[in-house]
Amino acid sequence: MAAHNELGARAEAAAADFMERNGWTILARNWRFGHREIDLIARRGRTIAFVEVKARSMLAHGHPLESIDWRKRRHLAAAAAAWISTEGRPGWEYRFDAIDVVPGRGPRRPLRVTHTAHAWSM
Repeated sequence: MAAHNELGARAEAAAADFMERNGWTILARNWRFGHREIDLIARRGRTIAFVEVKARSMLAHGHPLESIDWRKRRHLAAAAAAWISTEGRPGWEYRFDAIDVVPGRGPRRPLRVTHTAHAWSM
């Protein structure tokens, strides 16, 4: 596996773990609608979060969340609408969250996970 794919897989696992530790239930990982994909779909109470996970091995090339442009948001919105049409429930609230993952400091360089709730709207 290429190094960037390895970091991506570690980042998604760390993001799911972070969400679960903070009271969320992961409903789906890498949920696909055609060629579109939602990294995590999580639920806490009546709130469903469609979560985009972005990782960078270093910040010299910009913050990970800068790569979630309008095209990516449009694709995520289409996939979320498809999920809602089949799995959604009346009274549930839906939102888009983002999680950025970067290596921390120190010799073992653990991953640092930051969750941004309501990162953008539909």
